[in-house]
Amino acid sequence: MQTIAYIYNDYTEKFGIPRQSGLNPALISRIVMEPAYRAQEAFRGIEAYSHLWLIWEFSEVPAEAPFSPTVRPPRLGGNARLGVFATRSPFRPNRLGLSCVELVRVEETAEGPLLLVAGADLMNGTPIYDIKPYLPYADAVPDARVNEALSRPRLQVDIPAELEARIPEEKREALKEMLALDPRPAYQEDPERVYGVKFGGMDVQFRVADGFLTVMGI
Repeated sequence: MQTIAYIYNDYTEKFGIPRQSGLNPALISRIVMEPAYRAQEAFRGIEAYSHLWLIWEFSEVPAEAPFSPTVRPPRLGGNARLGVFATRSPFRPNRLGLSCVELVRVEETAEGPLLLVAGADLMNGTPIYDIKPYLPYADAVPDARVNEALSRPRLQVDIPAELEARIPEEKREALKEMLALDPRPAYQEDPERVYGVKFGGMDVQFRVADGFLTVMGI
């Protein structure tokens, strides 16, 4: 397979990235096509769709990582094992990811069409292999069953005014959404522990206790 594009955003490390797409719609990402795929004709009609599927590579997973039939999902505390094909773990035979994102707009640039998308769960610099339109009449299954054990309640986020002033205004909402999704592993519940997450050039320090996340430093 050929890499057709790379995505660029404020997720500069794996820690803190939402575990599914669409959970942080405030985050805007740029999809920059590789030179061989910048023909405008390749995007004709794409504006008719509100959402797109991205097929991409878990590029931070070592290519030589051995196959394991079971994994330990962080949402289950890191101890319980599930079959790899019953999870969305990045440790997969072919390291492929699948994400649904909202198409914000298409910009014409000197380097060809640039796609601006919302809600991506891809790290900055992730290679993309394909882009397809999302079809709600075929792709959505409203009454589908899910493993409720993998869900986690959102946190209330408190950022003191003096620290919020250090955050660029255009990044505040996306940062708050990322923190509300609780980036911690499920097995870490120490209310005194200070965690750190990098986002958009910032190193954000925080604590979590009783469903509240408090930012301690930026």
